[in-house]
Amino acid sequence: MKIVAPFSPLVNGSRISWSEIPSFAITELVQTTSDLLDKGARLCSWFVLTEGQDHSIVCVLAMDTESLLAIARSEPVQGSYPSLTPRHPQAHLFEREVWEQSGLVPQNHPWLKPVRYILDQAPANAPFFQVDGPEVHEVAVGPVHAGVIEPGHFRFQCRGEEVLHLEISLGYQHRGIEKHLKGGPHPLTVFQMETIAGDTSIAHATAYATNMEALSGVEAPLRAQWLRALALELERLANHTGDMGALALDVAFLPTSAACGKIRGDFLNLTALLCGNRFGRGLIFPGGCRHDLEPSRLGTLLKKLREHIADAQEAIAWFWDAASVRIRFRDVGVVHTSQARDIGLVGPSARACGLVRDVRFDHPAGWHRFSQAPVAVWPSGDILARAKVRTLEIERSGDYLLEQIKNEVPGPISTTLSSPMPHSLAVTLVEGWRGEVCHVAITDHNGLLRAYKITDPSFHNWTGLALALRGTAVYDFPICNKSFNLSYCGFDL
Repeated sequence: MKIVAPFSPLVNGSRISWSEIPSFAITELVQTTSDLLDKGARLCSWFVLTEGQDHSIVCVLAMDTESLLAIARSEPVQGSYPSLTPRHPQAHLFEREVWEQSGLVPQNHPWLKPVRYILDQAPANAPFFQVDGPEVHEVAVGPVHAGVIEPGHFRFQCRGEEVLHLEISLGYQHRGIEKHLKGGPHPLTVFQMETIAGDTSIAHATAYATNMEALSGVEAPLRAQWLRALALELERLANHTGDMGALALDVAFLPTSAACGKIRGDFLNLTALLCGNRFGRGLIFPGGCRHDLEPSRLGTLLKKLREHIADAQEAIAWFWDAASVRIRFRDVGVVHTSQARDIGLVGPSARACGLVRDVRFDHPAGWHRFSQAPVAVWPSGDILARAKVRTLEIERSGDYLLEQIKNEVPGPISTTLSSPMPHSLAVTLVEGWRGEVCHVAITDHNGLLRAYKITDPSFHNWTGLALALRGTAVYDFPICNKSFNLSYCGFDL
């Protein structure tokens, strides 16, 4: 426990009384956080808690080697505070968000500008970084894109075809999800959680349900935890398979593209077999799961899962057998291990840079305490590595699911929750298919939600895409973008 001192230690998926969380002057909080980050911690959440005219900062760190979280908060802050970002770039978006939401200025922040919006002004109206020099030109893409895609603006500084710098501006969807969660839980809260990022419905619903269970002092039945783990891996299989098909399409390798598009649908249909919805909506709620698998449907799931995994592996083998594919991906869109660590990459994007970083392994909660999925890592940091990690995870998630289904867990699938405990904080991390989903819930004196902070993995990883483009050709952007496949709506909360 000494590694987290003077912060409070907390295991994933649990609660702590608000009064037990140490409170520091903001300067001391920044310094102590920086010291812990220097020792190998990473920043999961850094957000402002506003009540009336008072602002305070809440910090959540992950100590992966100890499987612990570290929690602290600041005393009320006025005006400004010393920025954490110059020493730890992983804090830069968090601090910009705090400034945007509260007006607290992180002094000496290197590029303080809106994250989503400020005074109803779209982010693209804020100043963009510019590179001066002969033959330097600017390419603007979006926020309106061809096809069915959400809005995001990309501003390239180029010399000829070489990208010198890419700046990404999001925030065009002012969804207000976190704002509407205050005072809850409301009857619609669980459905709002499922729409934070539609392709990550299961991971976000699991994080929310686990938080509410922690605040109630109740654990979901083991069979419910088992069902959630099955659904989470089906979500991973469907999205990774879709991504492999999208990458194949971007290099005109049509056999894998066509096959993976169909197989993605097959995996989504298995989630529908589990709960009636292809994205897993309606399955998970605080206290357990709404749908069970009787023997006949479990047998059907097992049979079809074997078939679809074999189909996916065959289609992806065609992909990797093609020298034209391997050559196009190798040494393109590189993010170095040191960069990935500095900016706080999570999920497959981090593991493709050689970082062993997976919540299922580092901070197991729910069913993963009893059965952990193997971690897939590739060291080269390029598009090839990001595709390789997805390939390995398809194989390993498939094996994990087959093993779990053959060792069915008996028992009830739900339990009744008591009212959330007042003046408490709960944190849950879930390894979604894009990476770490982080939910922080804080209750007031009535046990209602005083604040609810969500960090989708895309919040950590968009900076990785910007770094991956440096030194590449501007025409490499589509495949670099696909290799990360980040969420706009998961960012625009």
